[in-house]
Amino acid sequence: VQLQAYGGGVVQPGDSLRLSCAASGYSGFAAEYYSIAWFRRTPEKEREGVSCISAGDGETIYADSVKGRFTVSRDNAKNTVHLQMDRVKPEDTAVYYCMAIRRQDTCRFTWRFPYYGQGTQVTVSS
Repeated sequence: VQLQAYGGGVVQPGDSLRLSCAASGYSGFAAEYYSIAWFRRTPEKEREGVSCISAGDGETIYADSVKGRFTVSRDNAKNTVHLQMDRVKPEDTAVYYCMAIRRQDTCRFTWRFPYYGQGTQVTVSS
């Protein structure tokens, strides 16, 4: 399973943006059975956990840096996970990518997610 993140772009501080994550080239992927995490990558930091939504009950976790501004959600009908980014800041500038694991307990950024794909660039600049 290869995942594709999309929806990035150039926005101004305080704007909103919605990213999406879906399986690419695999029709059998059912998002509700996977815990799916969003990470971001910058030149200074290789990998930073942003948010994760657990399989099944959809429990969510967030990094402190985005708590209260970002919201992760899952559309089971479309097998897609979204990351709603509100009140974005310049420090949110990064390549955002999603990763998945078929595991149902409370999501952890430290898990070894076996499924991932290319990310999408988000640039926050005035």
